Amino acid sequence: MERSQLGRITINPSICHGKPCVRGMRWPVEVVIDMLGAGMSADDIVREHPELQKEDIQACLNYAKLAVSGHSLGDVA
Repeated sequence: MERSQLGRITINPSICHGKPCVRGMRWPVEVVIDMLGAGMSADDIVREHPELQKEDIQACLNYAKLAVSGHSLGDVA
């Protein structure tokens, strides 16, 4: 994951039970990935949820790649 994207994914125990979220908002990475998996495009997601940005969607995808590779944000920070 590019370092510039690291700041877009936050983990805070008081937000969404500590799940990785987009920019400290109550948008868990898993929800964004679910929307993509359901067939929504990044444009669709941003259009329906304007508080999100295309860069947030890309950061979620990159975080998911990092997670399935067995790494964490701490490994690349």
